[in-house]
Amino acid sequence: MKPRIFLLLLFAATAASAQLSIEITGAGASRIPVAIADFSGERVIAQALTSVVRTDLERSGLFRLVDAAGAGADENAIAWGDWKAKGADALAAGSVASAGDGRYGTRFRLLDVQKQASLGGQAITHAGGHIRATAHRIADFIYEKLTGEPGIFSTRIAYVVKSTGRHELQIADADGGNAQTALASREPIISPVWSPDGTKLAYVSFEAKKPIVYVHDLATGRRHVAANFKGSNSAPAWSPDGKKLAVVLTKDGASQMYLVNADGSGVARLASSGGIDTEPRFSPDGSVIYFTSDRGGSPQIYQIPSAGGEVQRITFDGGYNVTPRPSPDGRSLAFISRSEGRFRLSLMDLGTRQTQMLTDSAKDESPSFAPNGRMILYATEVGGRGVLAAVSSDGRVKQKLSIQAADVREPSWGPFVK
Repeated sequence: MKPRIFLLLLFAATAASAQLSIEITGAGASRIPVAIADFSGERVIAQALTSVVRTDLERSGLFRLVDAAGAGADENAIAWGDWKAKGADALAAGSVASAGDGRYGTRFRLLDVQKQASLGGQAITHAGGHIRATAHRIADFIYEKLTGEPGIFSTRIAYVVKSTGRHELQIADADGGNAQTALASREPIISPVWSPDGTKLAYVSFEAKKPIVYVHDLATGRRHVAANFKGSNSAPAWSPDGKKLAVVLTKDGASQMYLVNADGSGVARLASSGGIDTEPRFSPDGSVIYFTSDRGGSPQIYQIPSAGGEVQRITFDGGYNVTPRPSPDGRSLAFISRSEGRFRLSLMDLGTRQTQMLTDSAKDESPSFAPNGRMILYATEVGGRGVLAAVSSDGRVKQKLSIQAADVREPSWGPFVK
């Protein structure tokens, strides 16, 4: 029987946001059976922590959680036979204790049940308000030890929530929890994109009654104008070193691509065409920029050297392919394609040029890769309302993230936390 997971989780909302629900369907082809024993110590704190660790791992679709509800595990006297009988290949066990001054000490070990050996552990001191962040860190450790790839549970996502007369740029944990508003405006906010170091967002705001590109420092809340030329200023994309932005300007006529320094200085035209060039995105190594253009008669995806030069067409199947997003390893390209009147998320292997349709929805837009390349976050529409969704790069695991009575759009997945 094909594995299938269905979870519905409600996370506590902050004062800045409504509740966010996550619906998960599907699972990886081969899931690792792992048990997360109840952490001992401060009862309420430990329960909240283990709950987040468990849901993080299950949400990835790569793990099968072995029932460990109500089961503790003494790190010094592991009942190996019992856990093996439950079918666990790995077991995480730990404790939480008050460290004074409102701080806590959380320690845990990850154990290989089959080999009866330790796979490592950590001791983390944290404030009481950082339970979720600590849990995400533990889940990242377990994920990396058992899969060999870095986990993304400690990363953050940005998105725009639209309600009556109000647009909010929000930042949340990768699971949609702990949402905070970075900017609220009566006018639209679009195209948020994280700087490579995760400290800033570039976006387009219409608060001055025209589209202007801003760079917003998330720690200080300060921001500056990166592009405010005559006409439209849109579609910012960071260079991998964070020093430049590719933007789309109409200052000389039709929409064309330019490079500007991140402080807004030094604008230089990147390419010239008789059509509309837009939606630039640097390759991970910074060597080329993918973009959308109708220069060939229909919207298709092209690439150009980031220093300028010869343009090469990338997509040929179908009459509408837009919004290119290269994967973090540079080997594949996510984009939106129109097929039978539906706009769906597709993934191209850049080596073979083979394309796979990842979704069966109708109004997908704005794809954004997780920093480990395993999942792709995107916006879509359900019942006439904008929701966020995510799909694994093999199409097996799907998630929907929605906020009741509000449109959620323009998602952007942040980089690894350093």
